[in-house]
Amino acid sequence: MIDWLAYFNSQTEHMVEHLGQLVRLESPTSSKGFVDKLGAKLVETCRDLGAAVTVHRREEVGDIVLAEWNGNTSGKPILLVTHMDTVWPVGTLDTMPLRRDDERLYGPGALDMKAGLVIALTALRGLIENNNLPSRPIWLFINSDEETGSFHSRDLLYEMAQQAGLALVFEPAAEGEAFKTWRKGIGRYVVHTSGVASHAGNAPEAGVNAVIEAAHQALAVHTLNDLKNGTSVSVTMIKGGITSNVIPPDASFEVDVRFLKASEAERIDTAIRSLTPVLPGAGVRVEGGIDRGPMERDAQMIRALQQAQAVGRSLGMELSEAGSGGASDGNFTAAMGIPTLDGLGAEGAGLHAHHEQLVVRSLPRRAALVAKILLDWDMDAV
Repeated sequence: MIDWLAYFNSQTEHMVEHLGQLVRLESPTSSKGFVDKLGAKLVETCRDLGAAVTVHRREEVGDIVLAEWNGNTSGKPILLVTHMDTVWPVGTLDTMPLRRDDERLYGPGALDMKAGLVIALTALRGLIENNNLPSRPIWLFINSDEETGSFHSRDLLYEMAQQAGLALVFEPAAEGEAFKTWRKGIGRYVVHTSGVASHAGNAPEAGVNAVIEAAHQALAVHTLNDLKNGTSVSVTMIKGGITSNVIPPDASFEVDVRFLKASEAERIDTAIRSLTPVLPGAGVRVEGGIDRGPMERDAQMIRALQQAQAVGRSLGMELSEAGSGGASDGNFTAAMGIPTLDGLGAEGAGLHAHHEQLVVRSLPRRAALVAKILLDWDMDAV
């Protein structure tokens, strides 16, 4: 019987080297050519591992890579959800170089989430090289625009996920290598108010002040908060007016909504769309809506967590759980009702920050965990 933790520990330096190669291929979402260069490297790696690879072309962002193993076998696939784009512009390596300091590795995109890519690929390589790749279908989805909302990839992700029996999301682990068992959903709105322009000195009574109307509406939106139960409704930006001596005819403000429960999304959406003018002669118009549902810590999530924790214990790992106010592609799969485990990536700190870093020892530990999940997962238990 293979000691998977010992095996992957022996692969640590190979994982660090591989990660360094990926980090040096800078891949900001907005730079399609650079993302595609990294994508071509990943296509080559997946094909070297025996995968059938499909490149889904995108004009606005990098092409999406889908790699499939065991395509002729039966059963629901396990879907490995990753992304290769980062938030860092090309040239960031000049001021934020890849470096290793004791047991931590620093670099733009190293944690979020090129380490996740290395973990997924190393787990697969380990299974293949040890003749232990399970017969179930395994799909690796490599997104190209996750950092800007997955607008050009979510339809394909939906298509793949609806066929899967389990989604493993390779976003960074929480502190202590914990799984992420909940993530808040997101809604974004712009509330536009309209009024009537008039001279602020000569005829203020003839005007209808859109800024004052916006203030009324912003206060109404603020009352929708339920922070105690995980719902935040935040007015984040407001603008309006023409100049200092004109009653403003137009104004608008942006609203960021985060929620733990799908029922809260419905409540907030209905309330914001039902806003009505307060001032006589004013108008209110709402744009936007719910961007993605929450990854709820429901009964299915608890069953998936418990099975994953049992897999961890078989490797000598006691793994806890945490959550995040930020979203991932796991929000999509979980909201579809697909059993989802998030946080399969490396442990670290500094996501989207200049001190972005990961704990090196978490790389082989996560690879061992993923390999065992692929081997041992019981679809019927979730």
